Amino acid sequence: MIDYRTFTLDNGLRVAHSCDPSTAMVAVNLLYDTGARDERPELTGIAHLFEHLMFGGSANVADYSVEIEAAGGSDNAWTSNDFTNFYEVLPAQNVETAFWLESDRMLSPLLDERTLEVQRRVVIEEFKQQCLNRPYGDMAHYLRKMLYGDSHPYGWPVIGKEPGHVASVTAEDARDWFFRHYGPDNAVLAVCGNVTFERVKELAEKWFGQIPRRDIAPRRLPAPTFPTADVVRRVSGDVPQTAIVVAYPMAAYGAKDYFVADTITDLLSAGRSSRFYHNLLMGSNGLFSEVDASISGSEHEGFLMLNAKITDRSDEAVERAIGMMKREAAGLAAAGSVTGHELERCMNRFESTFNFSNIGYQSRAANLAMAFYHGEDINAAVGRQKQTMADDVRRMAGEMFNHTPSATLIYMPR
Repeated sequence: MIDYRTFTLDNGLRVAHSCDPSTAMVAVNLLYDTGARDERPELTGIAHLFEHLMFGGSANVADYSVEIEAAGGSDNAWTSNDFTNFYEVLPAQNVETAFWLESDRMLSPLLDERTLEVQRRVVIEEFKQQCLNRPYGDMAHYLRKMLYGDSHPYGWPVIGKEPGHVASVTAEDARDWFFRHYGPDNAVLAVCGNVTFERVKELAEKWFGQIPRRDIAPRRLPAPTFPTADVVRRVSGDVPQTAIVVAYPMAAYGAKDYFVADTITDLLSAGRSSRFYHNLLMGSNGLFSEVDASISGSEHEGFLMLNAKITDRSDEAVERAIGMMKREAAGLAAAGSVTGHELERCMNRFESTFNFSNIGYQSRAANLAMAFYHGEDINAAVGRQKQTMADDVRRMAGEMFNHTPSATLIYMPR
């Protein structure tokens, strides 16, 4: 059981706190409800670029990392299709430094042309390294476009469609992004470590309380136009093996079927007791070198993936591998296929992973911020997952793997 408390400032900033007296450190995590899903098709990658810009200084801070390091800590951030997250880890006696830094860039980041030019170059180089010069680096570009098309905000990865979009971002674009998405009423602050609730409340009021709310406009995403028939695309590149992804549309986060889909991927591929491991990786006479199942974990309608790399690049081997993955997944729909013991083992694994992921104060801060954003009790996560029954798995597996059109991407060596 995670002991935590929450409160909300008058300007809308939600704050969660969990005390851990066993450590001398504190993690401060600030989650903003904005990501690549807020971008326009003609200007992608700006969410990730703005994450970088937030490290470029603000009204009263020339260099964030220098200040954090001087306080004995470290900092970093990440951007997803749905969120942008910043965090600091530092000694408990210096926790106020993190509040000062995060509040200053929430109030007034430095968005001048010089800072923008530096960060544009950094992000464009990251695009080249991650997508253009790395094996399979552009798979997400192909797959998301197959599933969502070219105009839905989930139709491109966080890095953006192409480097040219990032290169074209102006200082005015950056300022507009800031005022449309960054503000106390669009953020969740989570603080975990050796600091009291009273101290966190005092610092939150002191450093964030006077920042005006932005009255963020509600997000209105178009409904995705998923494929109405099976779609298959073959691409090639400088890759060592043929990679295969078979993707199926699935429910948004919070829906019952989201958690059923999560359980399905665990049954298929979580650990050495999973079906993919036993029947495909170990039982295919060396055809599969890797095989996995996962979900995109999206706030809106996402997708479930069956992933594999195979050792034989022939067309016959590709078709055989796809057929084996699909049959294994569809097998979950058969009457009596999912036993109580198998489902219990899956749930025990989920509970163990959840508990271990919240032992450390840094990961607990991130998880607590996400739970508070969703309006959930973090301690209810395991019980909610355990509400998935064998009948739920059979029903959804039958609907998804037998009746739902899929998008299959085959990435072959050049």
